[in-house]
Amino acid sequence: MPEPVESSSPDGVDYGWVMQVTFVATIVVGAPIVAVLSTTADLPTWGARAEFAIRIGAPIWFLTAIVVFAYAKRTSE
Repeated sequence: MPEPVESSSPDGVDYGWVMQVTFVATIVVGAPIVAVLSTTADLPTWGARAEFAIRIGAPIWFLTAIVVFAYAKRTSE
């Protein structure tokens, strides 16, 4: 009988969990940071706003992913 789709037995780090937690943590932590930083920036157009969000949000996402991966790796051993 095949395993149900909901279950998995990853060897080492569960990358699906890392991606999901990174996504949620980046929204919960990163969105307020971007919003606060945007109050000091001159953002006259929607393009400038989108570029600002990407320039600030991408490093936040990257750092969050590294922290979540490190946590998952440390706890899986």
